Amino acid sequence: MDIFLDPESGRSLTGQLYEQLRRAITEGRLLPGDQLVPSRQLAAELSVSRHTVTTAYGRLVAEGYAEGHAGGGSVVASASPAPPMAAGARAPTGAGASTGAGAGASTGAGAAAALRPSPRFAGWSPYFRPPPYGCRFDLRPGLPDPSLFPAAMWRRRVTAAVAAEHREYGDPAGRIRLRRAIAGWVARSRSVAAAEDTVVVTSGTQHAIDLVARVLLEPGDCVAVEDPGYVPVRRLFGALGAKVVGVPVDDQGLVVDLLPPSARIVYVTPSHQYPLGMTMSMPRRRALLRWAERHDAAVIEDDYDTEFRYVDRPLEPLQALDANGRVVYVGSFSKTFSPSVRLGFAAVPKPLAGPVAALRQLIDWHPPIAMQTALAGFIDDGLLDKHIRRNRRVYAERHHILTEALSGSLAEHLTPRAAHAGLHVAAVLRRGLRENDVLQAAARHGIVVSGLSDCFHTAPAESGLLIGFGAVSTTGLPTALRMLDRVLVSQGARA
Repeated sequence: MDIFLDPESGRSLTGQLYEQLRRAITEGRLLPGDQLVPSRQLAAELSVSRHTVTTAYGRLVAEGYAEGHAGGGSVVASASPAPPMAAGARAPTGAGASTGAGAGASTGAGAAAALRPSPRFAGWSPYFRPPPYGCRFDLRPGLPDPSLFPAAMWRRRVTAAVAAEHREYGDPAGRIRLRRAIAGWVARSRSVAAAEDTVVVTSGTQHAIDLVARVLLEPGDCVAVEDPGYVPVRRLFGALGAKVVGVPVDDQGLVVDLLPPSARIVYVTPSHQYPLGMTMSMPRRRALLRWAERHDAAVIEDDYDTEFRYVDRPLEPLQALDANGRVVYVGSFSKTFSPSVRLGFAAVPKPLAGPVAALRQLIDWHPPIAMQTALAGFIDDGLLDKHIRRNRRVYAERHHILTEALSGSLAEHLTPRAAHAGLHVAAVLRRGLRENDVLQAAARHGIVVSGLSDCFHTAPAESGLLIGFGAVSTTGLPTALRMLDRVLVSQGARA
């Protein structure tokens, strides 16, 4: 740990050193058994006499905070006393309620602090968290199966990439080899018109949307989102100072006629609308592009879950239909490969490529180079396509298990919406069942599942469940659904 001594504070150097070490011990930054820096070494590092250090150490030993070992220096005592309190002070109520170290007092993790978030961020907490302890089945949407990840093959690729690295700063747009591989992959798999100089490598879809929105928006600009829609994107636009307007969806996707005329950006998930699952029809796609041209707006196309379709054929993406350079196509490898890799991309109109890359450099400079190299080889060698085909077969079986249950035992309590693609199915709760009660009861039985109502912005919310099947094994999914059915039955009996 660092020690900060201020010769001009009016307090002795010995006293300052003692106080900072004592605080580090009582706050748990130095743990029982930790070795204190040898007195001669610490004196040299702080440019003080050794006597100053040994006197401070001696006081710590005398008061029970440290123990002196013959020939072994000093270590933190196994049972240190509580810190002394000033007169009238109240005892701290938690491990983090303490003052910080330094030449002057500073606030600790649990002490009163002067800083507060701006009103825009007041009360915010992470949208997604790991499953709680005791969770047997994680039925939340959008989670891939980690057991399908080709760990050994990926480890070899990353190891080779690290060995070959030049160990220097990289291109903020991403390595040209990966950008070229992504451009070829989306052209081959989705008919997206992209080139290496219009692809920007990001840390996932959210990051891509963030960069593009910052480049396109001014504070107060209007952004239109699907309602219901993807909550993290809605919150992201709000965090950027945009006025976020929810636009209803129907069985053909976003209702273009209800778009606000002032919208600068329209965010859509046309291939698999999140959360309800319908596909935007071709007439509606063309109508959206005409609307964007008339109103000088951008369209951010999140081609969500298009790789995992189980019934119908995918339609052309908006980006492939766009003749005027108004569509930004964003995607990630979180579900097709692994969320832990944290790589995604934006295929942008050429005028945006430079500003987006420049902004990315200001934020975190560039993506991890070794990961980019490994992924580029994975795509070029056809391994990503092979991996997706294998996963699609696995997920198709689980999708069938879930849809069969929704038309069978679960049908008494749930009405499924469109269920043609992706890693979840949205289902509306029958009258009398309360969403929050169902979620809490499921959690008590070791099942984590997401509610539908949170996805609504301004439209009247529907109570329902988003039932994911990606993270539960094919053999375990029937058991999970039977347990969910028992939860619904019990809640229905109470209604």
